[in-house]
Amino acid sequence: MEGTNPVNKKLAAALSGGAVLVLALSGCGGDDGNEKLDAWAKQVCDAVQPQAKKIAAANAAIQKETSDSSTPAEVQKTDAQAFQDMSDAYKAIGTAVNKAGPPDVENGEKKQQDAVKELNGISSSYASLRKQVDALDTKDQAKFADGLKDIATELDKLSQSGNDALRTLEEGEVGQAMAQQESCQGASASPSVTQG
Repeated sequence: MEGTNPVNKKLAAALSGGAVLVLALSGCGGDDGNEKLDAWAKQVCDAVQPQAKKIAAANAAIQKETSDSSTPAEVQKTDAQAFQDMSDAYKAIGTAVNKAGPPDVENGEKKQQDAVKELNGISSSYASLRKQVDALDTKDQAKFADGLKDIATELDKLSQSGNDALRTLEEGEVGQAMAQQESCQGASASPSVTQG
């Protein structure tokens, strides 16, 4: 019997694909000095940074819980908490983007609304994954592993879908303005200092 370990590894892999979607920021880019846009980017980036850390920590917790010695109950508890944290983090980012108002670019309002809708959708998806994890039967390891497999599949879908509106929001001038912000640079996975 394969137990929960390989399945939870799959879960961790699926998660790491999705966790960094907010941080798909371009590392550098020219700045044409749009003060309104810079102020908007700073507001969003400052709000995103602690949430990005929360998402990364939740991701790390699931990765850590993939060891062979973890019981289904431990895996359940960790995963449920991680999904809750991610749900809260995406909701908070959605709120921050909403509060910042539309960026000062063409179609700014539509881009902003689409991104907020998407972030709230991602938040709801993680909340429902949490419910699924909570409902798993930890006493039956085979059933638990099957349940985790389903959740890993959902996660996989979640990590592949959903970032379109965020990418659209971060295109062009908005992305450049965000890339100028220290808080966004700190949040992105790999600093791209060499290309510039």
